[in-house]
Amino acid sequence: MYERGARRWLTYGLFLGPSLVGVAVFLLGPILASLGLSFAHWDLLTAPTWAGLRNFRELVADPEFWAALRHTLTFLSGYIPLVMGVGLLVALALNGSLPGRNAFRAVYFLPVVMSWVAVALVWRWLLNPYYGLLNNLLAAVGIQGPAWLFDPTWAMVSVILTSVWKDAGFVMAILLAGLQSIPQSYYEAAKIDGATGPQRLWFVTLPLLAPAFYFALSISLISSFQVFDQVYVLTGGGPAGATTVLVERIVKNAFAFGRMGYASAMSWALFVLIFAITVAFSRIQRRRL
Repeated sequence: MYERGARRWLTYGLFLGPSLVGVAVFLLGPILASLGLSFAHWDLLTAPTWAGLRNFRELVADPEFWAALRHTLTFLSGYIPLVMGVGLLVALALNGSLPGRNAFRAVYFLPVVMSWVAVALVWRWLLNPYYGLLNNLLAAVGIQGPAWLFDPTWAMVSVILTSVWKDAGFVMAILLAGLQSIPQSYYEAAKIDGATGPQRLWFVTLPLLAPAFYFALSISLISSFQVFDQVYVLTGGGPAGATTVLVERIVKNAFAFGRMGYASAMSWALFVLIFAITVAFSRIQRRRL
């Protein structure tokens, strides 16, 4: 019996060992290193020096950190309702008997698997105020388009719209899977009871879709706090700091300003924020479901 158990654990170790080594080296190691660096000063050139809680005290008093947090929350407040709403509408449309719906599903999901750098470069051209396609289309109907990425008022709006365009397919795929898991017998029973289409949507579809909706919402919520790629390529945090977000500040403090300890402290502040919101969201989800 002992030899059989030892053999089983050896088999587990042989199969899981390479993956666990990779996780330890490339995931757990950097996480623990960043935690240690958050209590140190390190400019990437000289040896780290102990700083205690000075990085965190500086973080609390740093107006750039609070501005980046405010911009991140601004992005979240615009991105989450739009991406969830668009994803839900597209999922409902593609769940019906739409001609060519399989092709439409592939087309809507295609931006999800595209590189953010490629997507952002295309949208930089589309949103160019002088020769961009969007402003040319607006000019054709007599509307003068804004400067988009070069205007502090419209820059964050541009980032939000670009992000929704790319990520709506992900939400659509999750919600579409949830829609297809709803038994048709519920709809048939509702029809027998005289429920109209909107009533079936409100009293049958949406309640039964809640688990998939909450899952997509939680993933989108976490990813929106980590927004970086589109900001870095589209605006670089500008204009005039209008699109500076937390991860963008972390990257610049670490690799542009040589403040790796301060960047690590900011990373852990972001982790605590995401963790607290995720725990609160999961509790709300459990109560509602």
